Amino acid sequence: MLLEKYNLKMIELRNRMVRSACYERMADNDGFVTDRVFKLYSDLAKGGVGLIISGNTLVHRTGFTVDKILCAYDDKYIVGLSEIASVVHKEGGKIALQLTHGGRQSVPALLASKENIAPSAVFEPLMRAMPREMTEEEIWEIIEAFALAAKRAQKAGFDGVQIHGAHGYLVSQFLSGYTNRRDDAWGGDEERRFTFVGEMLKAIRKEVGDSYPVFIKMNYDDYMPGGVTLPEALRTAKRLQDASIDAIEVSTSMYESKIKTARPKILDAADEAYNRVAGMEFKRAVSVPIMLVGGVRSKSVADNILKEGYADLISFGRPLIRQSNLPNLFQQGTERAACISCNGCMNFGKLDYVMCVQLNKHP
Repeated sequence: MLLEKYNLKMIELRNRMVRSACYERMADNDGFVTDRVFKLYSDLAKGGVGLIISGNTLVHRTGFTVDKILCAYDDKYIVGLSEIASVVHKEGGKIALQLTHGGRQSVPALLASKENIAPSAVFEPLMRAMPREMTEEEIWEIIEAFALAAKRAQKAGFDGVQIHGAHGYLVSQFLSGYTNRRDDAWGGDEERRFTFVGEMLKAIRKEVGDSYPVFIKMNYDDYMPGGVTLPEALRTAKRLQDASIDAIEVSTSMYESKIKTARPKILDAADEAYNRVAGMEFKRAVSVPIMLVGGVRSKSVADNILKEGYADLISFGRPLIRQSNLPNLFQQGTERAACISCNGCMNFGKLDYVMCVQLNKHP
């Protein structure tokens, strides 16, 4: 099933493999595309993946999570983004732009104000920063920024967009009781914590229309006290479906969670697909397609997940950093990705750009 065609709203995918968004560190210092960016996406498309989700792309200058990140907060970025879409389409691929804002997980040194903003003033230990609670005006400004970035993606020829609502970034922060401690229209209970993303979807639809594919990546569990747990996440998924979302990618955790998003040492089939149970629960709760990410390395494991109804599509992150042609290799009979989940590719601060460090050591 993994290598079968699949229709995702208006997008006809050549298989059910998704390249989950992975930071590239390949843009220039001002967020414009570079030749290295073009090669990355061309290689992924040539490699045969059904849907590419771009690396996290910034919607507003107040949300820098990393340096050399792709940007979409101004019309000046449309030309470069359109060239990414073109190189992917030239190779028969499909691509969605992931839209992100770091909120409290932004890097203060990269911000003009040197000050993180967030739903609430909850200290972020990795950034060693106490964010400032967002004003009503700022909240609406960021909602508009997501909507305008979606419109730019549409103008640039992307096949859809994905809202980054997972891993403790801004949308995730509004959804989580751990990071959203407001008591107003934007927080205070589960329903009000949904308001931010609900209003964002309305704004996006106003810009791109009802037929343009809009996805979201979200946590099924924050693994933090007072944070999102699976039952709440399933209720949120139902609200998202009612609010016109077209697919949900199921993930987990935030920066300071003890259980990590990208778990190391996925060495055999028993270690793989560690989010599969959550995927099944989402499949039962909603009718929109479910993308499952998290430690899938083997074609047989992926096929079984699809056959047993845990998900509709399988997302791959780290394996496609190691082998951009993994889908073609699966087609040719390869059973398992070469990625050993060492997480060296995630050590951004010591890499010129995101790469497989094992492959770099052993060409």
